Amino acid sequence: MKKKYIWLLLISGLFVALDQLTKVYVHTHFHLGESISVIPNFFNFTYVRNFGAAFGFLAESHPSFRELFFLSMPPIALVIILGILRGVKDDDTKQIIALSSIFGGAIGNYIDRLRFRYVIDFLDFHIYNRWSWPAFNIADMAIVGGVGLLLLLMFLENRKKESTEGAA
Repeated sequence: MKKKYIWLLLISGLFVALDQLTKVYVHTHFHLGESISVIPNFFNFTYVRNFGAAFGFLAESHPSFRELFFLSMPPIALVIILGILRGVKDDDTKQIIALSSIFGGAIGNYIDRLRFRYVIDFLDFHIYNRWSWPAFNIADMAIVGGVGLLLLLMFLENRKKESTEGAA
């Protein structure tokens, strides 16, 4: 087996395990809406059910459409990620880590969609309850971190090309 697929299994497996363990804990030890302050006026564990995507996107759409959309899109995204990974060189560790993180995060949230038809969120950042970031979970962190790393790599590659072209 190629090194990049081993990395995919290890990294995505780690994110799926962490994500599911934390969600099981929240689901079994918290009541819906229950919140425990971790850092006063800044960070709570709050049990939230997200029927939409990031920031509740599509949460208010018709349930039939929403369920069809959220049950069909992750497998498509996973196939696309595998296709992209196939073209990545075995020694491009940063890109492999980024794609593996997105892959693991997508699987973590997809497990919730299959089990509950919603995603369990619980990481709740706010400032004195006046400003609040939408609650999220470990899978969301893996996806955003992976996408962020891919964007950074693309930006750096573009700068490298521009400086090479400018020197020529």
